Amino acid sequence: MMQQSPFNPEQQAQDLSLKIVAGLERISEAFKALLWDKAKELGLSPIQIRLLIFVAYHPPQQCTITQLAMEFNVTKPTISDAVRVMEAKGLIGKITSATDSRSYSIGLSASGQEIVSQTQAFTGPMTQLLAGYPQKQQEKFFEMLSKLIYGLNRHGVLSVQRTCFGCRFYDKKPMGDYCMLLEKTLFPPDIRIDCPEFELRGSVI
Repeated sequence: MMQQSPFNPEQQAQDLSLKIVAGLERISEAFKALLWDKAKELGLSPIQIRLLIFVAYHPPQQCTITQLAMEFNVTKPTISDAVRVMEAKGLIGKITSATDSRSYSIGLSASGQEIVSQTQAFTGPMTQLLAGYPQKQQEKFFEMLSKLIYGLNRHGVLSVQRTCFGCRFYDKKPMGDYCMLLEKTLFPPDIRIDCPEFELRGSVI
């Protein structure tokens, strides 16, 4: 018996989960199309733009070659090549570790910061469309999305996730999700998918 496929229109019609997967694939294509348009405009590759934006908003310990490769689910040579090109263009600089001269993280130059200011709004059409939906619908969609991201991480599909569900400060209490760091109940809109205070939990709750 042929395995069900989200790309088979007939099977989609009989299975809502397949429709959702097909829809997410379409959204992924839209994301890539928007990113490609901006990349071509600036003479950069999509991965270079994504790296610049990521480095702009994350601490040095998350901006090493190894961590960036995990973050973007690509090989270290791919990240190294992108870093080499961006360094040659004067968009980034290497910050040598104080404890290990062989290790370094990536930091933005003034030119790199200017590129980020020009590119980070490339998702504007998606943001505007989502903002037009009622708050309750957005909350329900985000609740499912955040759990899907965490689930993909637990299945080894996503190497890195910083959602509340995988954090050592997260707890499940009778009243619902709870953050022990903030000492507050987390309602669905409070769940983060890229939390600055995230610390990996040692074992799955």
